[in-house]
Amino acid sequence: MENNAKAWYAVHTYSGYEERVKKNLEQRLKFMDIRNDISQVVVPTEQEVEVKSGQRKNITKKILPAYVLVEMDMNDQSWDIVRNTPGVTGFVSSGNKPVPLKPGEVEQILKQMSSEMPKVKVGFRKGQSIRVIDGPFIDIVGVVDDIIPEKGKVKVLLSLFGRETPVELDFLQVEKL
Repeated sequence: MENNAKAWYAVHTYSGYEERVKKNLEQRLKFMDIRNDISQVVVPTEQEVEVKSGQRKNITKKILPAYVLVEMDMNDQSWDIVRNTPGVTGFVSSGNKPVPLKPGEVEQILKQMSSEMPKVKVGFRKGQSIRVIDGPFIDIVGVVDDIIPEKGKVKVLLSLFGRETPVELDFLQVEKL
């Protein structure tokens, strides 16, 4: 298992134990003084804006639930320390040999984590019936035509003056029927 280049590995944890595993592993690194072998422990998360009951709420969402990413030099000692950390169920592996993540995969995950713009969790889908609850079109029922999450908007087809008219509204201005 000797190989002196650090790589990223996905470590499987019990669901909901990701932060605890990160903390436990960092504590073990400090006490066992093997920071040369294991350099980073990351719980991949991203910011998300959820719209519920007309309220915007910022939440932190796990990108890979039940996984922790560890940048490490894979050797018998580092493998043993990670594997025996409370909450860890094992490495993502091929047979019994842990498989490092591809650099592109790790880059994409870290980029997603550092994104400035929070993702908007959309509770609507195209073709769904909604009711306008705010603004000049209040109480008019329509159908979702398009969703623009980066703007926090939804394009809705409303029946105005006997014909369907596309109107762009904020997520907070509509509710599901």
